[in-house]
Formats: sequence, structure tokens, C-alpha cells
Amino acid sequence: MKKVYIAGFDVFKKDAVAIGQRYKKLCATYGFEGLYPFDNEVDLQAPKREIACAIYKANVEMIERCDIVVANLNPFRGKESDSGTVWECGYALGKGKKVYGYLDSLKPYKKRFDNVVEEAGGLYDHEGMVIEDFEYPLNLMLACSIELVEGGFEDVLRVMRDKI
Repeated sequence: MKKVYIAGFDVFKKDAVAIGQRYKKLCATYGFEGLYPFDNEVDLQAPKREIACAIYKANVEMIERCDIVVANLNPFRGKESDSGTVWECGYALGKGKKVYGYLDSLKPYKKRFDNVVEEAGGLYDHEGMVIEDFEYPLNLMLACSIELVEGGFEDVLRVMRDKI
């Protein structure tokens, strides 16, 4: 049975444990074993930096054990995906693992911006920074390296089931 590391900012939600349990059950329904970061045991009485390093090490070990990473890449606290989740995707890719990402919408990244300025053939935000315009919903480094699925976690599992 293929192991799926469940990545994403869902771990920051108040009901994160319940979300993880639901995702793991969905994994089982589709023939996968779900690995969720909250499955790790960490001493929460340790100093904060030790806790952080323990979480990091435990998640890395979990990614090492998995076959596939499924990542929630929806915007988190802004226009971009959660940086920790993006790191996990890159690490998994570097280890030769298959990575799937899901988004509520696969509309182009440029559509996330208001007040876009078109100048000299390029698009710029209100700070004068170039807005990537490759018709992808994410930065090209993610969009060109992982499989993107429009929808939610279960939608990715359906796609994976049909491919594996």
C-alpha cells in the first residue's frame, strides 16, 4: 500500500486533528495509507525551539517514509501557498517522490491581483514587482514540477487512484 504524506496549512486550523483523521480515512478508502504530521510524537513541554526542531525532524522522517506527497497549495495568509508546505514539496521532489498539489481554482496566478499594471509587455503589481504570467496558478517552479489538481484533497486521491 502506497504511503501518502498529507502536507498543507490545515495543521494550523483549530480542528487540525479532526481534519487529519478525515484525510487519513479518505486515503484508506482510496487504497492509500495516510501519514499526517500530527501523527508524530513531540515533547510539547520542551523549549519552543527544541519543539520546532523536533517537528521538523519528525516531518522529514515522515516524508522519507512516504511514496507520494499530497499538498494543499491554496493561498495561506496572502496570495502564496504556505512556505512550509512548499518546502515539503521541494524536499519530496528532491528525494524522487511524486507530488500532487490541489487548489480550489487553477485560474492563472495573475488573476489573484487587483490593480495590475501592464507596462512594456509585462504585468506588475502595486509595488512594481513583476507578476509571473505563464498561465499557471502557481509559481513556475511548482507548476512545472508537480501535478496540480483543481478541487480538494479527495479530488487528488481520485486522480491518484486512476493513475497508480
